[in-house]
Amino acid sequence: QVQLVESGGGLVQAGGSLRLSCVASESLFSITFMDWYRQTPGKQRELAARITAGGTKSYADSVKGRFTISRDNAKNTLYLQMNSLKPEDTAVYYCKAFYRLCDYWGQGTQVTVSS
Repeated sequence: QVQLVESGGGLVQAGGSLRLSCVASESLFSITFMDWYRQTPGKQRELAARITAGGTKSYADSVKGRFTISRDNAKNTLYLQMNSLKPEDTAVYYCKAFYRLCDYWGQGTQVTVSS
């Protein structure tokens, strides 16, 4: 199993920035890929960004150019740097790890962007 703990959410004005963190209980080298998802009430979770064990990154069109996914292997920590935030980025953000053919989720962290 992999335990994931997110932090860094909060309230920010439109145009501002936040950095989310996700600490994993396993070495990131052993995790096939890690994602940041987000979810608003009444909607399905949306994949925002992904980073593979090899370091390949991909982004949803809605966040491309504004969000950056990265990791610190020494700290077993995944990050999501969010810049130029918009009110439509308001959501609960979840970290997910795909490890040994299973998905593991964090508890989520709320991001609220005011206009």
